[in-house]
Amino acid sequence: MYQSQTMVALQVGFALLFLLSTYNYFGVEAEFMVCDSTAFQQMKIEMGSLRFCDKNLPYEVRAKDLIDRMTLEEKVAQLGDKAMGVQRLNLPGYEWWSEALHGVSDVGPGTRFNQTVPAATSFPTVILTTSSFNETLWKTIGEVVSDEARAMYNLGLAGLTFWSPTINVARDPRWGRITETPGEDPFVVGSYAVNYVRGLQDVKGFEISRTPNSRPLKVGACCKHFAAYDVDNWKGTDRYHFDAQVTARDMIETFIEPFRMCVKDGDVASVMCSYNRVNGIPVCADPELLNGTIRQHWNLNGYIVADCDSVEVMVNGHKFLNDTPVEAVGQALNAGMDLDCGKYYPNYATSAVKQGKVKESEIDESLKNLFIVLMRLGWFDGSPGGYSGLGKNDVCSPAHLELSAEAARQGIVLLKNDKNTLPLIIGTGKPKFAVVGPHANASVAMIGNYALKSGVACHYSIPIDEIAENGDVVYAAGCQNVKCPNSDGIGQAVQVSKQADATFIFVGLDLSIEAESLDRNDLNFPGFQKSLITQISEAATKPVIVVIFSAGGIDISFLQQDPKVQAIVWAGYPGAEGGRAIADVIFGKYNPAGRLPITWYPASYVNQLPMTSMPLRPIPESNYPGRTYKFYNGSTIYPFGYGLSYTTFKYAIRSTTNPVMLNLGQFQQCKPLQFLDGRKTDCPAILVDETHCTQLVMVKAMVTNTGKSDGPLVVFVYSVPPSGIVGTPIKRLVGFKRVFVAAGTSQVVLFKLNACRDFNIVTDDAYELLPSGQHTIIVGNGDDAVSTQITIGFNHN
Repeated sequence: MYQSQTMVALQVGFALLFLLSTYNYFGVEAEFMVCDSTAFQQMKIEMGSLRFCDKNLPYEVRAKDLIDRMTLEEKVAQLGDKAMGVQRLNLPGYEWWSEALHGVSDVGPGTRFNQTVPAATSFPTVILTTSSFNETLWKTIGEVVSDEARAMYNLGLAGLTFWSPTINVARDPRWGRITETPGEDPFVVGSYAVNYVRGLQDVKGFEISRTPNSRPLKVGACCKHFAAYDVDNWKGTDRYHFDAQVTARDMIETFIEPFRMCVKDGDVASVMCSYNRVNGIPVCADPELLNGTIRQHWNLNGYIVADCDSVEVMVNGHKFLNDTPVEAVGQALNAGMDLDCGKYYPNYATSAVKQGKVKESEIDESLKNLFIVLMRLGWFDGSPGGYSGLGKNDVCSPAHLELSAEAARQGIVLLKNDKNTLPLIIGTGKPKFAVVGPHANASVAMIGNYALKSGVACHYSIPIDEIAENGDVVYAAGCQNVKCPNSDGIGQAVQVSKQADATFIFVGLDLSIEAESLDRNDLNFPGFQKSLITQISEAATKPVIVVIFSAGGIDISFLQQDPKVQAIVWAGYPGAEGGRAIADVIFGKYNPAGRLPITWYPASYVNQLPMTSMPLRPIPESNYPGRTYKFYNGSTIYPFGYGLSYTTFKYAIRSTTNPVMLNLGQFQQCKPLQFLDGRKTDCPAILVDETHCTQLVMVKAMVTNTGKSDGPLVVFVYSVPPSGIVGTPIKRLVGFKRVFVAAGTSQVVLFKLNACRDFNIVTDDAYELLPSGQHTIIVGNGDDAVSTQITIGFNHN
């Protein structure tokens, strides 16, 4: 009787302790540590006997000791996003799924808001932040987001693992998730990934380590969705059934390059595999892509997680090999997928082991990858980097809101500015402004997706309110909503505009038009939006300024050609502080320097090829045009990198390293190239992987501000391979920098390019080769660009 009462007391005591320790479920405000000596004392366990709590041992040794203490059933219970924990080891449950695409979000169940913290800072969506082309800004946003994430973790409102950023290349303008991405260029996408991930993860003083898998983490980021994932739901084809037919060349050159950069340079803690198949095989069951590429070739220091319910999709969507759930779980575990966002692993992995579909040692390996990440995050031993002091005052602080506004200012793109209409100069007296359109009162629409489910932000800076700070405002919606289903309100909007000194028309798209699981069918304004704009402009006698909210491009050729529409501003989805950022640009408090990170195509583009066609290069036999600025040579509405300023700039190339001569190894062979004219050369190319390539190409570009206003500028540098090689890009971005140049002054901008990395090509057999001959370097975009040539040659020892 005494023993049973003691046991009951111990069970009750442990239940209370476990309840307190699982604060990420119940919101108890206390920093938790698995290796808490007091907790183990209450459990009558000597913590010193537990090797997994010995801080002097490597994480791998500690993780193995913890795993070895578990039964198979206990192990399997940790393999879903809602890990169940092991009470007898003081291992509480943990929810792996939190999101922080452009601010901490409650989209994932690992994060929630309450009266203490009702919201987090909402930054612009990624496509607009990317258009700043400011790597420092990208990293700084990551640092602020992780501050808020750590603060919420300390308050029991969030986890430590955030499944962001999205780094899929925006291959097709119809894709509904372009708002989440850093655009169409794999180098830009990868650069964004590296900087944002470093901002989220890096603990100061531990940015580089000889043993990266022991490097402490502030929070754990996740680069997703690997790979060739950019069809959500288009004309009956959805992501749960889509089989992306991708060449090895496109895979290396475009689709996985950002992920390579994220893993190799960003040292990301996690990669998420996508729903789709690639060449017949579900990505989450492909051992060549997961174990082979991500873990062995790139040396991921972390875990691989499924997009949510991907294993179920393998069974019921793809019907891959007609697998049962048990067989599908075995396939995914053997391929290297460590964590299931879903219930298939927890429900079926035990049977998969018992039926011989997977070894228990594979489960051990997955758990090791997961537990080491949690150890690096301080979940076992306490917060690294002194983050335990962060709290509610570190969320939605004035400095964070200002950074959100600054990110929007830096990203906003000026597309048209006839007669220097902008910045709008307010003379004597108070002007009257007409503010019309479905986005004039935008609030929730500005924060896009993967924001707050409730739509409550720290603070909304609404466009019409900010314009009202500069004049008297008369308002007419013109449309019921963004879909603008009829013309009922257009007449009133026209009448309002006739009374104004200037008219601002806020139009574009929102999540009802482009979003996850929702691809577009066309590139036009929805409904009667075009009619709203044209009727106002036809009646206008004063300036008309159009402000566009969207992620993907829109065919606005009619606006380009309309002399009464004197200015066009693209604002993406500018975040909760977007209203004042837009007003600051319009009224000249900020000189715009944003540049488009995607090509804006004419509407006819979507009729030339299906969204499901994956090749980037043109397909002549099908009359398919190329994709992205690298391979599309047709007319555009606006090209990649386009954007105007309130001042003017002139480029010059002051110097380059030329020629570049590389020494070949004793047994290194030259590689052939296919030329359009069939010519042969002595040594056309060499294999990059066989070349110890430390040779730098130094490019000094001088930028002169030839206008009357100080202003920032994004300087682009492209490389062009020697002419005549079959299948090469038109040009390829190899460097960019955002600089500030005062009016009437010049600045030299230095780019250090690697000869092999920045001048190579990928051949149709997927080899990365460095061609010999005359390469071209282009500085700038469009008509203002300047170029020079460098010679790359090889010395045979």
